[in-house]
Amino acid sequence: MKRSLLILAVIAIAAILLGLALDPRSYGVRVLCLILMAAALGQAWNIVGGLANQISLGHAAFFGIGAYTSTVLQVQFELTPWIGMPIGAVLAAVAAGAIALPTMRLKGPYFALATLAFGEICRIGAQAMSGVTGGPQGLSVPFYGDSLAMMQFRQPGAYVPLFAALFFLVSAVFAVMSHGRLGYMLRAVRENEEAAEVTGIDTVRIKLTGAIISAACTALVGGLFAQFTFFIDPDTVFSTTEISIRAALIAIVGGVGLLWGPIVGALFVVLVEEFLNSTLSDALPGISPFLFGVALVVIVIARPEGLVSFRHLVTDRFGKKGKEA
Repeated sequence: MKRSLLILAVIAIAAILLGLALDPRSYGVRVLCLILMAAALGQAWNIVGGLANQISLGHAAFFGIGAYTSTVLQVQFELTPWIGMPIGAVLAAVAAGAIALPTMRLKGPYFALATLAFGEICRIGAQAMSGVTGGPQGLSVPFYGDSLAMMQFRQPGAYVPLFAALFFLVSAVFAVMSHGRLGYMLRAVRENEEAAEVTGIDTVRIKLTGAIISAACTALVGGLFAQFTFFIDPDTVFSTTEISIRAALIAIVGGVGLLWGPIVGALFVVLVEEFLNSTLSDALPGISPFLFGVALVVIVIARPEGLVSFRHLVTDRFGKKGKEA
């Protein structure tokens, strides 16, 4: 575990150094922030979707709760996001506990549909509560000038250390859980829930704990996203496609249940998507999403274990060559 944490720290520091080397207003810095955010989001989903095999399609609910909590507190009370984001994480954890208790005994598509419905309820509720959330029009984050205290900067490059720190935090949580007692019990539940219960594992409590931690981490990502974009609305932060499915997609493409899966998945998803959009969107409108979808289908069919599995393919091939020599 110490080695994993060290590598994560090196990745976070390398991202910060790269952000310093790039033009703070450049497109490259924005892409770097998106990669770090995507990796953190995928890693948060990986806690419950990877370790416990609870395929959630409702993580947009926790993302939106985190985004709206910190933003509303900042807009109405001028409270710094350094306080608003942890509050949002607590509220998301409470919401995760509330929805998990009646749904944790559901399995497969039934659990996925239940979480999907919860996300939609949150989106509709945010649209209806216009006095607090701004309704469908959303909320704009007031700009107080360059201020670390209010977590606001004019240049996107200044957000790189924050996204790198959040990426490290969420990934470290996953690493500690994965190598700890909780992680082993979650994997036991994933492999065979009935057998886990026979051995004395309280499967409902274990899955509930994983869901709460995953929701809190997702809410932190949502809070920082709000500060980065300066604007949020229900259709964006509670979006099933852009948040819930994307979080699962990043982990699955990279390697679900693995520490490095969401990192590799975020690099692939963001870089390929941005490349296709920047090169083909103007010339051939609509072709970029199609090609991106084709690429994802090919990867899932060719390497269902995720892109991380290519590492074993390469090492096995070179290992065989070494033995033959």
